[in-house]
Amino acid sequence: MRINILQHTPNEGPGSILDWSQAHGHQAYIYHPYQFGFLPKAADTDLLVVLGGPMSPNDDLDWIRQERNLINELLAKNVPIFGACFGAQQIAKALGYPVTNAPVKEVGWAPVYLKSHVIPGIPDKLLALHWHQEMFEVPNEATLLFSSDRVRNQGFVMNHRVVGLQFHFEPQSDNVREMVVNDFPYIKGSVFNQTKADILKTPVPAENKTVMFHILDYITATSNR
Repeated sequence: MRINILQHTPNEGPGSILDWSQAHGHQAYIYHPYQFGFLPKAADTDLLVVLGGPMSPNDDLDWIRQERNLINELLAKNVPIFGACFGAQQIAKALGYPVTNAPVKEVGWAPVYLKSHVIPGIPDKLLALHWHQEMFEVPNEATLLFSSDRVRNQGFVMNHRVVGLQFHFEPQSDNVREMVVNDFPYIKGSVFNQTKADILKTPVPAENKTVMFHILDYITATSNR
């Protein structure tokens, strides 16, 4: 399987998604459209991963629009897609749904709650890393998958092939440190009132990687085709 990963900032990489790819013997290709302007072709994509970033789907940039065109091509072909944060927002906007300011800015560690058991093996409550102040509207075609205490629209699953999460399950310890040391000014104003030190000293839950694997296994299962 060829996994095409769209990365949108140096400090928000694929994390445990690469572990999943390597464990299954897949080939991962990481694109940086914000810097180089190149995107993969739909015909060369068996799984698309759309990662987070500091930009908004509402920004008037050619590569952001082209990325949504790619997403729509793959949706029409029933190709699996996983989106995290900006990536999930891009999927929703590609489907014609708005991305707006969330009720609060969420940056740091906080629980999320499972709202649908369509994907097996996911606990009802998980500690996730949040790094956002915008949110997607859950598409009518999709099922609400996660909510947090203050933001309802935290995740969705659609057609057994697409999952979008407003938060992050993919970062591992090194990834969290990279996010914090490079983007710590963004923490200011978060409803969680966590400091840089608070975020860094919180261990990454081991179950987050397991859940990430469950999600990717689910959307790529041949039984869902």
